This record gives sequence, structure tokens and C-alpha cells, in this order.
Amino acid sequence: MSYDGVGPRAVMRSVAFLTAGALAVPLLAGCGSDDEGNKPLAAQDIAPAARKQIADGGRLRWAVDTMPQTLNAFQADADAGTTRIAQAVLPTMFRLDANGHPQPDADYLESARVVETEPKQVVVYRLNQQAVWSDGREIGAADFAAQWRALSGKNSAYWTARNAGYDRIEKVERGANDLEVRVTFARPYADWRSLFSPLYPKDVMGTANAFNDGARRKLAVSAGPFAVQKIDTKAKDIVLGRNPRWWGHSVKLSEIVLHEVPRDKRAAALAEGSVDVADIDPADVPRITSAGARGGSPLQGPAGGRTAARALLSWAVLHGSDAQAADRERRALAAERTSLTTYPRQQQALRDFQVRKSLEPAYTQLALNGSEGPLADERVRHAVAHALDRKELAEIVLKPLGLPAVPAGSHLAVSGQSAYADSSDALGGQDTAQARDLLADAGWVPGPVKEQKKGDKAAGGEGHGSQNSAGDGDGTNTVGRNDHVEDGKAPGPSEQERDRKDQREQRGPGDEGATQLAQDGRQYTSDHVKQGSAPGAYAPKGTAAPRPGAAAGPLAKDGKPLTLRFVVPSGPGSDTLRKVADRVTAMLKKVGVGTAITRVPDESYFRDHIASGQFDLALYSWPASAWPATDARPIYAKPVPAADGSLNVQQNYTRVGTDQVDQLFDQAITTLDEGEQAGLLRKADARIWAAAGSIPLCQRPQLTAVRKNLANVGAFGFQTPVYEDMGFLKKGAQPSGGGSPKG
Repeated sequence: MSYDGVGPRAVMRSVAFLTAGALAVPLLAGCGSDDEGNKPLAAQDIAPAARKQIADGGRLRWAVDTMPQTLNAFQADADAGTTRIAQAVLPTMFRLDANGHPQPDADYLESARVVETEPKQVVVYRLNQQAVWSDGREIGAADFAAQWRALSGKNSAYWTARNAGYDRIEKVERGANDLEVRVTFARPYADWRSLFSPLYPKDVMGTANAFNDGARRKLAVSAGPFAVQKIDTKAKDIVLGRNPRWWGHSVKLSEIVLHEVPRDKRAAALAEGSVDVADIDPADVPRITSAGARGGSPLQGPAGGRTAARALLSWAVLHGSDAQAADRERRALAAERTSLTTYPRQQQALRDFQVRKSLEPAYTQLALNGSEGPLADERVRHAVAHALDRKELAEIVLKPLGLPAVPAGSHLAVSGQSAYADSSDALGGQDTAQARDLLADAGWVPGPVKEQKKGDKAAGGEGHGSQNSAGDGDGTNTVGRNDHVEDGKAPGPSEQERDRKDQREQRGPGDEGATQLAQDGRQYTSDHVKQGSAPGAYAPKGTAAPRPGAAAGPLAKDGKPLTLRFVVPSGPGSDTLRKVADRVTAMLKKVGVGTAITRVPDESYFRDHIASGQFDLALYSWPASAWPATDARPIYAKPVPAADGSLNVQQNYTRVGTDQVDQLFDQAITTLDEGEQAGLLRKADARIWAAAGSIPLCQRPQLTAVRKNLANVGAFGFQTPVYEDMGFLKKGAQPSGGGSPKG
């Protein structure tokens, strides 16, 4: 599932990851000891080497998904490329270590601490006296003050994506000398270490025009080991060169070139030599890891063996097909031969690469839209959760990659972070019987299903129209009990007959009214729960309870089937995610919950479905922030009505929230006691689990193909990359396992 190695807080607050190449939390007090999450499930994999083993010079070409639209990390369209550039060229006060813990960056900061708490919180930063901007000016209080004013939210002329933390500052001033910056907070702020990282020069932050436009396509002044030298939109390259005023450890590489390469073109780009490092999807892993293997027929390429083109040409020749058709087949065969010669050549080139893998600090979740329809009833959401075997789902994603297949236990952190604790017991694990009981309690029981007329609304919510018509060939699958409609096509008569036979054999006394959903190949939908009605009415008096151990048939209420809209991306790199969706569908079917699967293009998946609420079930990912009290709050905050009558959901796209969760976040963001904050966050996480708006599944895999002679680069896991230590090994040198100075 793609879901790219993105760690930026800008992305955290502005968009969720679509897991197309790729969710997690729990008891109200949290379970597990304080040390439970101190160790990451998988170590970083960067081929660490001591600096003395790395050659001086060389160009590193690094694949990015797209050319960044802005170099300002605080704007709404900042992306992973923006963050990568900011890490290499700008100051950061705190960086994350291999365990995801924030550490002062000694290149910029000698110390930073809270010096007063009463009457107000005061933090004093003492800067490295060597730290200067590339124009020679010292980094100082003027830069901190300009960034605070730009991001405080008090001046609407600044087009900022976020102001969390900066809106709590009362003033920024020079301290005892030019090396000290004194920050006074109007309100206590526990996550103060998250601020001023990255730090932009006052030239960028000083005016709204400079902030809005000046740093979108250039950064004239920087202060990192690298500086932006060139942006070539035609070649789709951003060139970073050495900063001649850099005062830290000498930079090993001469250049880093960020080059745009789509995900599905990465393996070919590696083989062609256009990039040296690329995050890849799971589907590319076997090809790269097996590139060193010998043997195999030269005629066997990606498709292998005798292909359709060869067969068609043979048929055309044997049966006297017309010359035009035969010519088309000859051209197809010529294209095949080109592929068969190119593929081995690419495999030969891929022998110079290896896949470095870890777990990304992000988790994939099953999101349940609780704003309307059956999932507005908490009992139905709990039933969905109890139908899932999260361990099995984690294995689908991670086991084939040789990574630890451990279900995610928290919505607010991943294993290795100090805030992590497995709180999933607040909801409970897989329990088919309990799932059925909850659904029956909510009024969803085996019973007659009325055939809905075309245009009727679906049981899972409004706004489907023809999108849910299984016979339209629009990529929608309806899954009831034993049916799985592929790409809008109904199962053949023999499949229907077997379905009806299976159903008759599984019925017992009192089950005669049960009806097979979609047994005739048509999609059945129903109206959503009527406005104003109590969500999840109870089963009618006298309804027979399901027999223990009986297979679940399709459930219905008032003749309307329980069918949930399941939106899945269809783009390249989404194979693993679609496998997870198929398995979730099968698990839900066992308890009588049907799904209508709709495959949508990646570009519209989030915008037109997740953010707009046009789904019942969806899979997407959130990054695990080092500052969950700040960054996770808008994701789980209770939606509130806006002035125009709409619902302000912030980033809570499940539309499920509680006042208690909001209160716990409010307390966690103000306490300066780290232990107390961790306890509050674990309580909040447990309540998020209990609300069952999102079900964390597992951490996302982090897969990076890297040229074998490159060191200190790869699958970084939690750690902020150390760009000055990256480079090519000297001849005969091997990775030593000695980490970089900052690692």
C-alpha cells in the first residue's frame, strides 16, 4: 500500500495518506506498561557506515512522486518532497532519533528548556554560535519572531495551512544575548518542542507576500548542509548542492537531485540508472530482490512463456486471416520481442540495487463513517470491529515482506514511541458471536429482503445513484453472502444455483424467510436510516435468535438489506490494499454484513469520497506524529456545526467523536508533565477505540530500493535523515553498522 514514506507534520495536518501501495489503539486507562512501546517493531535499514568509509563527492538521484508545488512547508499544498527539501536545507530545533524521540539538533541548538511555568510558561533557546544563514547573517530571535507572527493565525493575509502551537505564544524576544531566544506562552503548551522546525529566515516569514509566493519556487537563503541550486520543471528535477557556509560535519555528497518518477515507473527508472534511491511498492520487491538470480529462458519476460500476441499471430497465419489483421499481430509480436529483450537487460541492471525495509511511522486504518446510515449506530460499528481478524489483515500486508505482522494497538502512536500503549482492549478483538448479537440488538436480523427499484438509496447512506448499480460495469462489486460480483458482472447461472443450494442447506427451522442477497446477480440497496429515528431500532418482538454456530445469512431491517459502501482506490500500487479490502469483505459477510465495493481513481479517492463523506468503509493511513496531543486532535475531534449550517469535521473524516476525547486532548496539550501527558493520551486513545470510528490495522511497510554502494540512506523508520552523512562507499568499504553522528 503506498502510501509513501511521509513524515512531515504539514502533511499530517492537511491530508491523510491513501494507502495504495499500503490504522490502531485501547481500557480507558490504557493497557500495558510505560515501557511497552519503547522498542520499534522493526529497526531502520539504511546500511549505516562511519563517515571515514564514505567517499567525498558524487551525485545522489532520489525519486519523488511529484515535483513539489511549494518549498514552504507551512502551506496547504506542501508534500513529502517539500519536507525532504526542508530537512536538507533549513534549520530544525529538534529532530527524531531512531526510536522516534525528539532530540535537540546540536548543529543549531545548544540547549532549549522551560525556565518558568508561573505566571506563564517561558522557554529559552540557546543557539549554536556557528549557526548562520547562507547570506552570512546569524540565526537569531528576529527569525523566530517572524515565524511566530506569520503562523499565529492573527493575520489572515498569510495563507497558512496550520497554526497549532504558534497561536499559544504571547511574545518572542531576544534573551540575555544574541544567541538566546526567549519565548513566552499565553497558554501552556506541552508540545513546545514541535515549534520552529523547520525554521525559515525572516526574509520568507517577514511579509505576507514573501510567505505566500516568495518561497514557493525558490529559497534564496537557507541554513542546512545543502541549498536549493536549481529547479528544472522540464526535466522534473530539483537540484540541491552543498552549502558553502555549512559549519557542521562536512557534506559527503556533491549533489542530491530529486527527480519525479511515478510509482509504477520506479523499477524501470532504477534499471535505467535515472535514480539511485526510490521508495517502491510491495509489487516491485520480488523483481528487485530476485534480480541477482541466474537462469531462465531469454524469451521469458514479465509475462513469461508463450504470450497472447504470439498465439494470435499463429492463428492468423494458419487460418488465412486478412493481411491487415496479420500485420497488427506482427506488430504486437515485435513489441513483445522488444519487451523480452528489455526485461532481461533491466534485470541485469537491477542487480546493483537492494531493497531496504522497515516500518513507516504511519498506520493503516479501516475508517467507519458514523454520520449516517447503519454505522451511525455504535452497535453496528462495534459489530464490524468484532468481525475483523486484525492479525490476519496485518499478515496480508507485512508477512510477504518479512516484516513483523503485529496489529496496531493505538490511534495516537506506533510501537517505539513514548506515547504508545496497546489500548485495543477498550473495544475488544474478533468475536463473531458478539458481532451477531450486536447486530441483532440493533435490529438487523435474517429476514426477507425487498428488491429495490433502480434509483433507490442504499442501506449504507445517500448519494449513490448509478454508482451502486452492479450491472453498469462501473467497477462496483456487491457482496452479500456467497456472491462476489467482478467489475459489475453478475455470476453465471451455475454460480447462482450453487448459492441458492448452499442457502437452502444452511437454513434451519424458522429460517424460511431468509433470502439470498443478490442471488439473481442484481444489486440490492435500501434507504438509509430515516432522519430523526433512533439509530438501530431493536429487533421485532418474537424474532428468532440465530442458531449457535449457524452460518450468517444476509441481514435486513424492514426488508432492507444491511449493505455498506466500501470505497477502494484502483490506481497502480493499490494491489495490497485491495487484498485487504477483499478480506475485510469476507469477514463481514460471515456475520451477515454485505458490502458494495466501489473502485475509484486515486486522484479522486480522498477528495471526492473520504473528505466529502461519500463512503461507509474506507482504508487510508495517518502518520504517527511525535506530537500526538497537537497533531492527532483534529483527526479525532468531535465534529461541530459551522456558522453556515454545515458540519465542521476538521480532519475527522469518520465523523465520530466525543466530548470526553476532546477534553482529554485539551488536558494533554497543557500539562508540562510528560508522564501525565502520556497517561492522558492513552485514556483518549482508549475512548477512541471504544467509539469505533476507526479500526487501526497495522503499520505501513517502508520499502526503499537503494544502490548497494550507498550508505546511510534507505528505510529510515522514525529517524530524521542525516543528509550530510549520506554517500557512496569507498572502494572495498562495507557498511560498518556504526550509525551516523546524529543517529
